[in-house]
Amino acid sequence: MTNRYDIAIIGTGPAGLSAAINAKIRNKNVILFGIKELSNKLLKAPKVNNYLGFYDVTGEQLKGQFQKHIEAMNIDIVNEKINAVYAMGSHFTLMVNEKMYEAKSVILATGMEYTKPLKGEEEFLGRGVGYCATCDAPLYRGKTVTIIGYNKEAEEEANYVAELTSKLYYVPMYEGKYNLNDSIEIVKDKPIEIKGEDRVKNVMMKNKDIITDGVFVLKDSVSPNQLVPGIEMQNGHIKVDIDMKTNIAGCFAAGDCVGKPYQYIKAAGQGQIAALNAVAYLDSLK
Repeated sequence: MTNRYDIAIIGTGPAGLSAAINAKIRNKNVILFGIKELSNKLLKAPKVNNYLGFYDVTGEQLKGQFQKHIEAMNIDIVNEKINAVYAMGSHFTLMVNEKMYEAKSVILATGMEYTKPLKGEEEFLGRGVGYCATCDAPLYRGKTVTIIGYNKEAEEEANYVAELTSKLYYVPMYEGKYNLNDSIEIVKDKPIEIKGEDRVKNVMMKNKDIITDGVFVLKDSVSPNQLVPGIEMQNGHIKVDIDMKTNIAGCFAAGDCVGKPYQYIKAAGQGQIAALNAVAYLDSLK
């Protein structure tokens, strides 16, 4: 039986870390997803003078303090990428390739670093377009599949999918050597649009068309409305109220993903608000 957490937090920037700290203080069973090195954006800040109590520090120094804090509270980071979050009524299911996690509530602190979708990508989501190749590969057994890979990790998924499909095209969106099975056809071309009618039929490239039954777009991160089906967006951000509640019961959001200003101290504050209201939501279920 899958272990069901009280709160699942996605993101290890200031918002996600603040949410994790405040949820743990209130004795909730928390799981935190992100990169163990924390937010890379912090490293790019030469000076931080607007974070209360930390005057004239570098982003790297502030990041070091964040790291010490979560380590002192024994908060572990699960270095896995969430591909999809599904609201199941009484809980949420979080998909990580062939694995899944369950939580009674979710806090999204995903930031704003995600790739703009291709034309047709959102339109055909669930109708031939997917973001988790290892999850949905069995649906394409004996069929033709195209994988558009934005990172090296996509190669591992491509090799797995190739074992099930009759034909696999791999479109790398990065340079380098590719560790792919011999049966995979590498297409070095720019994808322009995913096309079809009821379902995906082809991918229009700059120089050719690929006829395909399905397309997996494997990115470092996806936009929130692709990550969480049904979540309401506003001007490219997750729409929340003053309590950091989204339109989905039990789902909260904080930090850059909910809008400007993109500031560390604002994100940390919103992370706290999201955690406190997630705790209140859990208490209301009892």
